Amino acid sequence: MGKVKQGSECSVDGCNEKAMRSFALTKVREALQSEGVVFQDERSRRAYLCQKHYKLFKKQTKKDKKIDKWRYST
Repeated sequence: MGKVKQGSECSVDGCNEKAMRSFALTKVREALQSEGVVFQDERSRRAYLCQKHYKLFKKQTKKDKKIDKWRYST
């Protein structure tokens, strides 16, 4: 059973909502850097995101995913 199912909270500083998904902190930090998002624990490996911050993360990485898909499809 993972930490998300156990009921961990969002890793974003000031957000106390229940986490929905988890990702590598480096990937999330790159994507949300332009939005000014600050994380509670910068030393951890995982970032736990609530629904609101996950939606923001998806929006920021949509273009990168599309480019990667084009690059690796043959």
